[in-house]
Amino acid sequence: MKSFYGGTYIGKEILAENNIYHPIRLEYYKIENEEDIGLSYGIEVVKTEYKEEKPKVEKNSLENITMKESEIIELLEKFKNGTVMPSFLEEMIQEETKNVKELYV
Repeated sequence: MKSFYGGTYIGKEILAENNIYHPIRLEYYKIENEEDIGLSYGIEVVKTEYKEEKPKVEKNSLENITMKESEIIELLEKFKNGTVMPSFLEEMIQEETKNVKELYV
């Protein structure tokens, strides 16, 4: 099951610094899977670029990151505040969780 956690737009200043002149929205979702040993949690990140007539959507997800909902909520909050893009999801999860033994990654 996937549930919406939160979303944000990338600031105009950051976009202008990168020569991007159209809005970009990021959405973050909590993924919940029923496993034999209990619930496991993952993350999906969706990036929507509103340029010209048709929006361009990019997404990436990683399931079974942890069995603790509190840990996935903490990651979702960090990623939302840090405007983590779908293309960096796996790298950021590995960086954030490299010393946590209870995570699957």
